[in-house]
Amino acid sequence: MARLKVTAKGQITLKKDVLQHLGARPGDSLDVDLLPNGRVSVHIVKPEKHGIEALFGMFENKAGRTVSIDEMNEAIEAGWAGKVKY
Repeated sequence: MARLKVTAKGQITLKKDVLQHLGARPGDSLDVDLLPNGRVSVHIVKPEKHGIEALFGMFENKAGRTVSIDEMNEAIEAGWAGKVKY
């Protein structure tokens, strides 16, 4: 059992072993279900798995500009040569 303290702001910090048990990592979300008699249930929110349809539109041309294969190759070469600054 892990014992947690409530701060003056009404916040708690979950201990590392609790987060590891839940499989939670930085950026993950947790759901808390309020149960009778002052109990709660905490579980990690698993991202939904999508089929191949989730990939459609991933490389959509949002800039509205098309480039040739030669322009792509030049950009690749410049990147490998360190001539491109991010």
